[in-house]
Amino acid sequence: MLPATWSRLTCRALSRQGQRALSLFSSSGPSNWTKVVSDAEKIVGYPTSFMSLRCLLSDELSNVAMHVRKLVGTQHPLLNTARGFVYDSRNNLQMRGLIVLLLSKAAGPSHTASDLLSQDMVSGIYPSQRNLAEITELIHTAFLVHRGVVNLKEWTVSDGPLKDMEFGNKMAVLSGDFLLANACTGLAELNNTKVVELISSAIGDLVQGIYYENSINPENSLNDGVDVASWEEQTFLSNGALLAKSCQAAMELAQHDKESQKLAYKYGKHLSLGHKLNSDLQPFVKSSVGEPLSFSLSAAPVVFHRQIVGQERWHQQLQQSDTNMAN
Repeated sequence: MLPATWSRLTCRALSRQGQRALSLFSSSGPSNWTKVVSDAEKIVGYPTSFMSLRCLLSDELSNVAMHVRKLVGTQHPLLNTARGFVYDSRNNLQMRGLIVLLLSKAAGPSHTASDLLSQDMVSGIYPSQRNLAEITELIHTAFLVHRGVVNLKEWTVSDGPLKDMEFGNKMAVLSGDFLLANACTGLAELNNTKVVELISSAIGDLVQGIYYENSINPENSLNDGVDVASWEEQTFLSNGALLAKSCQAAMELAQHDKESQKLAYKYGKHLSLGHKLNSDLQPFVKSSVGEPLSFSLSAAPVVFHRQIVGQERWHQQLQQSDTNMAN
């Protein structure tokens, strides 16, 4: 019931002349993706949550945008993040809120909800669910900005002047904190204890997931690495928890039963895992023959390959690779 509307929309909008249907987070051409987003926004009505986010970024953070211009000419990640909000051909940065709205639309009102509550719905979506979509975007944006903090111990001259990199780090921390504070304020205004608990725990999951990512030792990845179960857990924490729990919270705001909330949670979780699988696969499917392949040893294809061939065969392949490189 819950994923059906969005799944049909995606397949219908992107399937052409036998072309394989593309996934929600596909890195296909911008024209295809724009069509999907346009159709989705027509279903949920005017996406006020995204307009609120744009106003927040353009008005209250206008000074931040001016300061970010100082990073032009450097390799600071915050600069690329800021560019992504202005234009991103894949439009991946602001999709989580739209998914929450689509799921809310697909689920509709609960049988236990009062008629008075249903009167507040716009295009089949409660105002609180639209606020939740905005909060989800703010939290995701805050962590994107926080990820732009550079480890200055690894700084090189080619990255840019050290003072600019230090300035960029300060901007990343303060801007991310500002967005996160606004998200927490909006969360409290929903006046729903369970929703506050769900989204708060998702923020904790994000922090824990980033901690796991930063604690991975490349040398250990060569020898032992992570298994499929560990990969799924880490991916859920850093990529899936926010969407999964936001989908569940949207059902809670509409007073749906626990079973519907559980289905919504699973939908958000598996959608996020699929997105990460697709992202990890891209270096392998896009690289040309003979080109050097750059990928993480904790990427899904590597993790699955290591588990399939076994640890002994994996070490043999590593030794063979080292021998080939030496020759």
